[in-house]
Amino acid sequence: MTTREEVIKAIKQVYDPEIPVNVYDLGLIYEVDLQADDRVAIRMTLTSQGCPSAKQIPDMVRTRVSALPGVKAVDVQVVWEPQWNPSRISPEGKKILNLEDES
Repeated sequence: MTTREEVIKAIKQVYDPEIPVNVYDLGLIYEVDLQADDRVAIRMTLTSQGCPSAKQIPDMVRTRVSALPGVKAVDVQVVWEPQWNPSRISPEGKKILNLEDES
């Protein structure tokens, strides 16, 4: 079975086309659940409900994770609660975006 770290590494290859930070460091991934039947469930959000890439980004996450050895299926669920905000951006993402770390 693929590890959580390998799944996260695959997710970090996906970028919002308008933001130079991967979706994991952007704070869009809320949950990664590796299930016993070689399935991966991912709960994520987008920066806004009007995001022009609302279909493309979850599809890219699914494609990247599906390519990992041993993964049989990937379920990507887009949720709107809790609502995303810039405080969810990782320190690495804030550095790329030249944002001050508020923690």
